Amino acid sequence: MQVFRLPVLSDNYIFLLYDDKQNIAAVVDPALAKPVLDKLQELKAELVAIFNTHHHSDHVGGNQKLIEKFPHLTVYGGSVDSGRIPGQQVFLEDGDRVSFSNRTGDVLFVPGHTRAHIAYYFAPENSEETGELFCGDTLFAGGCGRLFEGTPAQMVNSLSKIRALPDNTRVWCAHEYTLKNLKFAVTVDGKNPELQQRFEQVKAHRSRNEATVPSLLGVEKHTNPFLRWEQPALQLAANSSDSVQTFAKLRGMKDNF
Repeated sequence: MQVFRLPVLSDNYIFLLYDDKQNIAAVVDPALAKPVLDKLQELKAELVAIFNTHHHSDHVGGNQKLIEKFPHLTVYGGSVDSGRIPGQQVFLEDGDRVSFSNRTGDVLFVPGHTRAHIAYYFAPENSEETGELFCGDTLFAGGCGRLFEGTPAQMVNSLSKIRALPDNTRVWCAHEYTLKNLKFAVTVDGKNPELQQRFEQVKAHRSRNEATVPSLLGVEKHTNPFLRWEQPALQLAANSSDSVQTFAKLRGMKDNF
């Protein structure tokens, strides 16, 4: 299963999953149809599935045109998003599984950004490969999604599920927010040497207009403040020893950063 990253809009990423043996593809969160159709034409591949993480228009905007072009494809989304995702046919719950390219993905229910958000995790096939996490707007490189429909407690629970995945998991988040996120992170965890090093690396990458997605979950666990709510430095910054309150205060600080 190959993963192609398609940059669209101002900072979105669409992810096209490709099986070159069967010449089929699936797409995660198609904000627009045209970039997907162009890539499919280049690959001469048939689109068989849309995996949506949530209902926001910059994640489902291309659904209808892709369905028109490939009427036999299957549209997946969270069960709680029923009625909000164009063309949805499969209504997924936490613990369900999906399949593509002889790979099986676990469905994680991760509300917080929205009340219905899900993520897809494809475990590695062997010890030499990475797992693949398609997490929409729940976890970002260096950050996390805003809480539009969920609560801090829900988001901490959701991020805890993601944090429990193996370190060698590639995080395919849906926006290029990394530099902005790390600019905030160093204000609350500035004595973290791994964060300082990552910040410098990301500044260099972005100065060359290079993508910072995917990131590795192991890196996120050491440098992303929104996965580190138990750390003393972050609790000090939030003036709280409670995990949910620490997360909530950090998220509020980021909202106003």
